Amino acid sequence: MNQDFAITLVVFGVLGVVAFPLVRAFARRIEGKSPAPAALPPDVVSRLERIERAVESVAVEVERISEGQRFVTKVLSDRGELPRIPPVQH
Repeated sequence: MNQDFAITLVVFGVLGVVAFPLVRAFARRIEGKSPAPAALPPDVVSRLERIERAVESVAVEVERISEGQRFVTKVLSDRGELPRIPPVQH
Protein backbone atom coordinates (compact mmCIF):
# COMPACT_ATOMS: atom_id res chain seq x y z
CA MET A 1 0.00 0.00 0.00
CA ASN A 2 2.77 2.43 0.92
CA GLN A 3 4.62 1.52 -2.25
CA ASP A 4 1.56 2.33 -4.42
CA PHE A 5 1.19 5.67 -2.67
CA ALA A 6 4.87 6.49 -3.24
CA ILE A 7 4.65 5.56 -6.93
CA THR A 8 1.51 7.68 -7.35
CA LEU A 9 3.18 10.59 -5.60
CA VAL A 10 6.26 10.36 -7.82
CA VAL A 11 4.19 10.11 -11.02
CA PHE A 12 2.06 13.13 -10.15
CA GLY A 13 5.13 15.03 -8.98
CA VAL A 14 6.94 14.44 -12.26
CA LEU A 15 3.82 15.32 -14.24
CA GLY A 16 3.44 18.49 -12.22
CA VAL A 17 7.04 19.51 -12.74
CA VAL A 18 6.88 18.81 -16.48
CA ALA A 19 3.28 19.77 -17.28
CA PHE A 20 3.02 22.96 -15.22
CA PRO A 21 5.58 24.98 -17.24
CA LEU A 22 4.08 23.71 -20.50
CA VAL A 23 0.56 24.69 -19.48
CA ARG A 24 1.80 28.09 -18.30
CA ALA A 25 3.61 28.70 -21.60
CA PHE A 26 0.51 27.70 -23.55
CA ALA A 27 -1.66 30.02 -21.46
CA ARG A 28 0.72 32.91 -22.04
CA ARG A 29 0.67 32.20 -25.76
CA ILE A 30 -3.12 32.23 -25.83
CA GLU A 31 -3.24 35.36 -23.69
CA GLY A 32 -0.86 37.16 -26.04
CA LYS A 33 -3.27 36.69 -28.95
CA SER A 34 -6.05 38.67 -27.31
CA PRO A 35 -7.28 41.68 -29.26
CA ALA A 36 -5.78 45.06 -28.43
CA PRO A 37 -7.90 47.28 -26.18
CA ALA A 38 -10.06 49.77 -28.01
CA ALA A 39 -8.90 53.38 -28.15
CA LEU A 40 -10.82 55.89 -26.06
CA PRO A 41 -13.06 58.35 -27.88
CA PRO A 42 -11.70 61.92 -28.12
CA ASP A 43 -14.41 63.35 -25.86
CA VAL A 44 -13.46 60.90 -23.09
CA VAL A 45 -9.79 61.79 -23.50
CA SER A 46 -10.51 65.50 -23.20
CA ARG A 47 -12.71 64.91 -20.15
CA LEU A 48 -9.95 62.88 -18.49
CA GLU A 49 -7.47 65.67 -19.19
CA ARG A 50 -9.79 68.22 -17.58
CA ILE A 51 -10.23 65.98 -14.54
CA GLU A 52 -6.46 65.59 -14.29
CA ARG A 53 -5.96 69.37 -14.37
CA ALA A 54 -8.66 69.84 -11.73
CA VAL A 55 -7.08 67.25 -9.44
CA GLU A 56 -3.68 68.91 -9.84
CA SER A 57 -5.10 72.33 -8.96
CA VAL A 58 -6.85 70.90 -5.90
CA ALA A 59 -3.56 69.30 -4.84
CA VAL A 60 -1.79 72.68 -5.15
CA GLU A 61 -4.48 74.37 -3.04
CA VAL A 62 -4.32 71.67 -0.37
CA GLU A 63 -0.55 72.12 -0.22
CA ARG A 64 -0.99 75.88 0.22
CA ILE A 65 -3.48 75.30 3.04
CA SER A 66 -1.12 72.88 4.77
CA GLU A 67 1.77 75.36 4.47
CA GLY A 68 -0.43 78.03 6.05
CA GLN A 69 -1.36 75.65 8.86
CA ARG A 70 2.30 74.84 9.50
CA PHE A 71 3.11 78.56 9.59
CA VAL A 72 0.32 79.35 12.06
CA THR A 73 1.33 76.42 14.26
CA LYS A 74 4.96 77.57 14.24
CA VAL A 75 4.01 81.17 15.11
CA LEU A 76 1.78 80.02 17.94
CA SER A 77 4.41 77.68 19.35
CA ASP A 78 7.13 80.38 19.12
CA ARG A 79 5.03 82.86 21.08
CA GLY A 80 5.41 80.85 24.24
CA GLU A 81 3.20 81.30 27.23
CA LEU A 82 0.85 84.26 27.02
CA PRO A 83 0.73 86.59 30.04
CA ARG A 84 -2.39 86.10 32.12
CA ILE A 85 -4.65 89.07 32.69
CA PRO A 86 -5.83 89.22 36.27
CA PRO A 87 -9.60 88.97 36.63
CA VAL A 88 -11.49 92.19 37.19
CA GLN A 89 -12.99 92.41 40.68
CA HIS A 90 -16.11 94.48 41.27
